[in-house]
Amino acid sequence: MSPDERATIWPELRWADWRDTAITLQLWTQIVGKVRLSLTPWLNHGWQVPLYVSARGLTTSPIPAGHELLEIEFDFIAHRLVCRTSANQQRELVLEPRSVADFHDRLLGLLADLGVAVRINGVPNEVPDPIPFARDKSHASYDAGAAHRFWRALVQVDRIFKLFRSGFLGKASPVHFFWGSFDLAVTRFSGRAAPPHPGGVPGLPDPVTREAYSHEVSSAGFWPGGDGFPEPAFYSYAYPEPSGFRTCPVPAAARFDTGLGEYILPYEAVRTAASPDALLLDFLETTYAAAADAAGWDRAALECPMGAPARVRETRESA
Repeated sequence: MSPDERATIWPELRWADWRDTAITLQLWTQIVGKVRLSLTPWLNHGWQVPLYVSARGLTTSPIPAGHELLEIEFDFIAHRLVCRTSANQQRELVLEPRSVADFHDRLLGLLADLGVAVRINGVPNEVPDPIPFARDKSHASYDAGAAHRFWRALVQVDRIFKLFRSGFLGKASPVHFFWGSFDLAVTRFSGRAAPPHPGGVPGLPDPVTREAYSHEVSSAGFWPGGDGFPEPAFYSYAYPEPSGFRTCPVPAAARFDTGLGEYILPYEAVRTAASPDALLLDFLETTYAAAADAAGWDRAALECPMGAPARVRETRESA
């Protein structure tokens, strides 16, 4: 892959360059995500709340709204927030520098205009010193180029995460974007119940955390960075963390971060690798194997070859 091709497919992401936009965008996605949360029946592990990577940005996917469906999409190509319903109605909001308070009020106004009555919890989650959305006029940045590059990175990560997900027969989450923590994640389950999570996650109610971690997991994801960890990175962790997990062999570019309690692979290492896809898959596979082996998962029963387009997966009877 040439440097020019790499820059287009795996764009450069430097936290310092788009920090203000990232913080504002996270709060915008929380408002949209809370609309989905307020209207959608609860699913296991909170799977009814995330957003999903789309061909133009991030989408809620269809949300039940009375007898119709509502979908809200961040379009990072045209830089619009698009609200559409199954009743053939559509409203848009320009994505440009505007305060969180203005975004909040305008979005709720658009939804009311569409006939969608919704009330959301007006306080952000999982962010330091949260300001109620309706009063937040301090976060008001939007760099269209930076938002587009972030989405282009998500496109590649989503693609590889979905390929990785196809190699598992057991219970696995969709590849989804959690607006609270502002990360794209995919999770595999051993099938066994986990001990109750101790809770204490800042900005996340303990019952939500305990329900999310009710079963044993190996989880991986991508995070664009933050003030406490100012670089984009891939991560992988196990809950509950089994003995020996931290010392398993992983790619040379990865490391176990004791402060975070997770394996970390810098996005820059992937972006600049001779084969970004291969390095990321190696990280996902080796850290999953570390969790599964250390915890004694039944890997023979849970795993399978990665899927391929238009090829039916073999069963024991057909093999």
